[in-house]
Amino acid sequence: MIVTLEGLRARLAAGTPATTIAAEALARIAAFNDPALFLHLRPEAEIMAEAARLPQGKLHGIPFVVKDNIDVGGMPTTAACPDFAHVPEADAPAVARLRAAGALLLGKVNLDQFATGLNGTRSPYGTPRNAIRAELIPGGSSSGSATAVAAGIAAFSLGTDTAGSGRVPAAAQNLVGLKPSLGLIPTRGVVPACRSLDVVSIFAHSVADAAAVLAIAAGPDAEDPYSRPAPATWRALDAPPAAPSLAAPLEEQLVFDTPGDAAVFHATLARAEAMGATIRRVDIAPLLEVARRLYDGAWVAERTAALREWVVRRPDALHPVTRAILEGGLERRTMDAFDDFHAAAGARLLARRLFAEVDALLLPTCPGIPTLAAMEAAPIAANSRLGTYTNFVNLCDLAALAVPAGFRADGAPAGVTLVGPAHSEGRLCGLGAAIHHAAGIGPLPPVPAPLAPHEIALFAIGAHMAGLPLNRQMLGHGGRFLRAARTAPAYRLYDLGNRPGMLHVATGGGMIAGEAWAVPAASIGPFLAEIPPPLGFGQVALEDGSRILGFLAEAEGVASAPDITALGGWRAHLAAKG
Repeated sequence: MIVTLEGLRARLAAGTPATTIAAEALARIAAFNDPALFLHLRPEAEIMAEAARLPQGKLHGIPFVVKDNIDVGGMPTTAACPDFAHVPEADAPAVARLRAAGALLLGKVNLDQFATGLNGTRSPYGTPRNAIRAELIPGGSSSGSATAVAAGIAAFSLGTDTAGSGRVPAAAQNLVGLKPSLGLIPTRGVVPACRSLDVVSIFAHSVADAAAVLAIAAGPDAEDPYSRPAPATWRALDAPPAAPSLAAPLEEQLVFDTPGDAAVFHATLARAEAMGATIRRVDIAPLLEVARRLYDGAWVAERTAALREWVVRRPDALHPVTRAILEGGLERRTMDAFDDFHAAAGARLLARRLFAEVDALLLPTCPGIPTLAAMEAAPIAANSRLGTYTNFVNLCDLAALAVPAGFRADGAPAGVTLVGPAHSEGRLCGLGAAIHHAAGIGPLPPVPAPLAPHEIALFAIGAHMAGLPLNRQMLGHGGRFLRAARTAPAYRLYDLGNRPGMLHVATGGGMIAGEAWAVPAASIGPFLAEIPPPLGFGQVALEDGSRILGFLAEAEGVASAPDITALGGWRAHLAAKG
């Protein structure tokens, strides 16, 4: 059963009591009957009593669970290590914010011990069942967080993600997995894996649901040294642009477990192109190289440092595979760590250059989802393979969104991930929602929100449009895509070399295709200062009779430029030029 924020909100608005929603969640827990799922399920009487007095916030009555390496006041935190169990006094900020918004916490769920693993089988409490295909791994380390949502128990859940733990379980169980930027959601109250790389992640059935949760959980925490504020123009969810520019790895850099996994990814590329996206193949070798260092370099030592006392003095309390990984950190040398840091800096440089030219990088979430038997046969090698396309993301300070992409012929799920620069969650969520819907398994993507009081509509007709070279300027000034549009038949368009110039004319004009964007009013002046002559801003009449601010040229500046009005727009002109 799929349980969503939208569906539950509709029922609650129609008069269904939150206590009924809570009772249904408890019934689904009993029906799913997986003793390895909940490490701490709140007593039924406690859940029902809280459901009767929840705050009337944006998440009122919505049931959720959290991974048991995230603190909940008065409830044990074990990180799937029984001897580590302790009872914190207060909720982690991420949990506290969601509960303050009215969300109903059901309990805490299983994970790979100390969040070390991507497969979900490294827990002394057992392996949560994959709710889609029981013979497959559930994905980890946020195994229980994914299973609880996939099984219809919770509408959303919190996990954590250091190397892919918020994305691989999403692929394994046909879910959306949102991995925010470093520091966007505070990690205070989270048992550290690699503290400098850890983030709190979100699982849900739709991108819109995950973004709604992110909008509430995000925000700086004065007591968290790794917390940081987002830019003032940050948004959790944007409408997808009409013509995004996407990067994908070179074909030889794609690895898959089965031909079916490969087919799903290539079908996603084809659907993206059918949606209007431009796909650019790029060499991601530096990203793949630094990804391998996450479990074979300085960051293993960081994991070990977080649990030094347990590794040195109480190794028998650890899961055997977890212990083997953490003991490897004891032998790391400081001078080797600097090689890792320099490699990561090089990968971040590549990422900055890449995202100056494209909206997102589209990747397989993982090469495939192995069976439990295959994971048992090669627990370290198979786990490492799962992180092929996930390990580098936090090392490079990037945001990522995993979405379902379809199913193999044998019914196993497969997913893709969109990666973007820090604080690009709004753009990634808009694109991800469109890709999810195009696969035939996701809801309609979001429509643009109307202009806010602080925004001004701006009509772009050239390189500032989605997917084109100067769109970075538009996004950098907080612009968000509204819709494709055309001018009234009163304009001529000219080729100024690397950009167009549009001129209003009294007669003989044509309709010019462009895009309407919403831009914060405070950004219009700085934006205009970046526009070189003969271009500027002026009022533009659109096909529907409305008038908005837009890019216009001075007559003198286009006098000797080629007239390209007959092509109807800059994109058509670029296509004609080849």
